Amino acid sequence: MSRKYFNQQEQKQLADNPHVLRVSEKSITYADEFKRLFIDQYVLGRTPREIFETSGFQVEVLGLKRIEQCADR
Repeated sequence: MSRKYFNQQEQKQLADNPHVLRVSEKSITYADEFKRLFIDQYVLGRTPREIFETSGFQVEVLGLKRIEQCADR
């Protein structure tokens, strides 16, 4: 399994998003507000990708697998 690591530019971009508390080379910690928003929108039938895109995230930076796995948590 290959793992997506964030370079310095990607980390800066993610850190600038108000839905992110912390970001490192290997991980992201999302704000509680975003977690609640994600659950609410997912229950309404929106896809994880739609939720992340409308919240200011770029799919190419996060990676589709990371986005889709958020629904499993």
